[in-house]
Amino acid sequence: MVGDELRQEPHDEPFDEGSGSETWQRLSAYAYLSAPERLEYVAVMRVFCGTLLADLAVPDVQSKLAQAGHPAAALGAETLTARLEQLARWGNLLRSTHTVTATSIAEYQRSRSRYQLSKLGERVQRDADEVLAGADAAREVSSELLTLVDRGLKEIAALAAAPGGTDPQQALEKISTLFAQFGEFAESVRDFYAYLGQVLARYDLDGAEYQGFKELLLDYVEAITEDVSFRAPRIAAHLRAIWPHLPALLSRIDAHASGLGALFDVLPETRVQRSRGRELADWEGLRVWFADSDGHGSQVDQLRDATLRALQSLLANAKRMLRSASGEMSRRKDLLRLAAWFDAAEPEEAHDIAVAAFGLYGARHLGVAPDPDRSVPAYVSWWTGPVVDVPVALRERGSRAPRGRAAAVEDHGEQKRRLMEQAREQAAAREAAAAELRSASGRFDQVRLGSAAMRLLLELLTTALGNAQLHKGAGDFQLGSAQAGDVDLGIRLTAWRTPGRHTLLRSVDGDLTADDLTLAVESASESAPAPAAEEASA
Repeated sequence: MVGDELRQEPHDEPFDEGSGSETWQRLSAYAYLSAPERLEYVAVMRVFCGTLLADLAVPDVQSKLAQAGHPAAALGAETLTARLEQLARWGNLLRSTHTVTATSIAEYQRSRSRYQLSKLGERVQRDADEVLAGADAAREVSSELLTLVDRGLKEIAALAAAPGGTDPQQALEKISTLFAQFGEFAESVRDFYAYLGQVLARYDLDGAEYQGFKELLLDYVEAITEDVSFRAPRIAAHLRAIWPHLPALLSRIDAHASGLGALFDVLPETRVQRSRGRELADWEGLRVWFADSDGHGSQVDQLRDATLRALQSLLANAKRMLRSASGEMSRRKDLLRLAAWFDAAEPEEAHDIAVAAFGLYGARHLGVAPDPDRSVPAYVSWWTGPVVDVPVALRERGSRAPRGRAAAVEDHGEQKRRLMEQAREQAAAREAAAAELRSASGRFDQVRLGSAAMRLLLELLTTALGNAQLHKGAGDFQLGSAQAGDVDLGIRLTAWRTPGRHTLLRSVDGDLTADDLTLAVESASESAPAPAAEEASA
């Protein structure tokens, strides 16, 4: 069983026979929460916690589990008996001394073992239910109780300093109320700051989550800190006024209502846990919370430090998101997915994944790109291989991010001016080429075109032929709608098919002959020429 194994484990640190064994027994009461059958154990313990001073047998536990609709109700009597016996060995249950009344041997065998809840078992299960119910929830800080603590201490200080002493019953009521309020406030503060630390420890907050936590938590934390900072000096002053009268006040209360404290006088071996506020140590804890009495700082100081750390964590998240916006994104989710692949892969597959993910083909790779002009085989050792120069920033700070002021934005004004001048020159050259074509139209065989004019003519001719439509007629093909133009240059070229014609185009780069084709170039504003218009010389 798990409990037996827990008891037999060796200890690394020695402890004395008395307190050490008692501590080990108390810790054993938590064993059922980590046992493989933990859900069944928790269901059984909830059955016992739902009763007061009741001893239950196996049939009773089975009946209550069935009423609750828990799957553990399906356990057999022998299995459930083993669970109860194990809980008794751990110290969560006690065997009852209840007298069994049975009408048959079978009923006696089922009912002879009865169990009841131990104090330690009830405390452990209560804490476990509280953790299961809302361990991750954000708990509000009961800051209104701090005002009641301030008011209660002021009233107790007035009663303690009253002539003739105070009424012990009235003082007991106020002290019990005061410590109940303070305990609830201190517990809510611890829970809230534990939740705050859990949230701020995350490094995967996106923009919306960060904005929500920033507006909610910072405003809430600021309100708490301001309230505590305002009330702490007043509470410390009330405690200083009460402190000289405190021993006498506690003695009068003990004489008036000793409670279970009298049990210690009768049975010295019995330990009594008294109500909070009845011992001087409780008042010491209250004073340490609000004032620095031992040189180690008060809880109020720790609260301020925790608030400062919360601000620093929020700033760290803000910097991370700024780096993400600039391209330096967090790879946390990708690395978690990669780790899952490694966990599920076989050894050979893991090597392939590592090579594909990190490019670690050889042990020589350090994350710094080597000289691309020097090819080093994978079998070359570190000792004989070439040295890779590591940047100073990466070697000293472990980061490639530059420091200092950002460099000034480069001025591209001169480049823009050159490009605009080049564009103007090209536009002027095309306009001159268009004018040259218009002047040479109809006598292409008599003039020699420049390079720019010839390129423009061929450009327009290619476009015109691409726009042309072929018509079949009289055993031959006719060319129709062969036009192309440039609105910006104000020029248009028209081409039509003329069988037997050979149009010669001459330029400084060479001559071109277009068979069975007639060309005409005119301004774009003029009407398209008819086939009988002036033609190029054959």
